[in-house]
Amino acid sequence: MFKINNFYVSQTMLPVAVLLQTPGKLAQDLSSRSYRLSTVTRTNRPSLGAFVFSTIAFALSAYFTFAAVQGDFGLFRRVEIQAEAEALRQDLDQLKRETAQMENLTHRLSDDYLDLDLLDEQARSVLGLLRADEIVIR
Repeated sequence: MFKINNFYVSQTMLPVAVLLQTPGKLAQDLSSRSYRLSTVTRTNRPSLGAFVFSTIAFALSAYFTFAAVQGDFGLFRRVEIQAEAEALRQDLDQLKRETAQMENLTHRLSDDYLDLDLLDEQARSVLGLLRADEIVIR
């Protein structure tokens, strides 16, 4: 950048700016130190706006990543729900088996169907009945 008539002109525009001046003014400008290269200090650090934008973008991405993994509907919660569902399915299967067994025993003791072995077992355990030829050892 060069200064001509209190204006800063880039190197590519310097020939045009020099030609536009009057010859007397050009000699005066050339004799003075107005064509000295102005030093512009440029720092390599990013601007504050870029830093703020990067910080906000990182914070949002970290938040959404955390929510996707650890949140109420995240991956870990999904695995927990699947494990809980499997445990509940196993409990349901166990209860179905127990219910079927109870229904079988109830059916075997009903009026329509009589299982003598089951009746004898229930009479001994519930009522404490014995046959005359049996001996009880405790």
